[in-house]
Amino acid sequence: MFNYLANPERFSRFAKWAYPLLLVLGIVTLAVGTVWSLLYAPADYQQSQSARIMFIHVPAAWIATFAYATMAVASVIFLVWRHNLADLGARAAAEIGAAFTFLCLVTGSIWGRPTWGTWWEWDGRLTSVLVLFFLYLGYLALRSSIDDEQKAGRAAAILCLVGSINIPIIRYSVVWWNTLHQPAAIIRKGGPSIHPELLYPLLVMGIAFMLLFGASLIGRTKALLMAKRAKNLEAKLVYSGENQ
Repeated sequence: MFNYLANPERFSRFAKWAYPLLLVLGIVTLAVGTVWSLLYAPADYQQSQSARIMFIHVPAAWIATFAYATMAVASVIFLVWRHNLADLGARAAAEIGAAFTFLCLVTGSIWGRPTWGTWWEWDGRLTSVLVLFFLYLGYLALRSSIDDEQKAGRAAAILCLVGSINIPIIRYSVVWWNTLHQPAAIIRKGGPSIHPELLYPLLVMGIAFMLLFGASLIGRTKALLMAKRAKNLEAKLVYSGENQ
């Protein structure tokens, strides 16, 4: 699959139908999940209506870490096989991941105010997610600071892989340290601890966010590919003009 899509022409043909399909499915699923979570899911027995923000916060957190994992895989492909399209995919994942991580932090802060009595707490989960956000920003800043695209891609890929150690830290921070953040409630021994009436709309929202991430990743990668082609064409025209 990776080798097939590594070809820019094949990727463009794939993106032509995959992007609108995932986008439409994501919007429809998001609409269903939003109505379900806001109108039909019951209020939490402890946190009442304020807990409804979890239907945005939790899926955003899932995508925040999944986008970084996607970026890390693309970085490995670029470093090992020199597929330039993987480099563009990593850059696209970084931009989208940064947005979802910011959304995760903002919604978590809003949720934390009535639940914990504070907008922010320097505990393991919150701090590690903030580090993730800075890793995204650092990756993008490093890329933009180097003019040579190959050098920028290699340097950013190395930074990405070094920063990937933060992903298991995020996952197990609620286990390793005392934290205000609640422990894992879905992927855990004994099965999910969330009531099905809350779990099912949450999973629907998670699927919606995943579909929208896929659409955004494909669309943004295609846009970066087209921009790169335009830049290369412009460079060729300038070079041919100088040699006439």
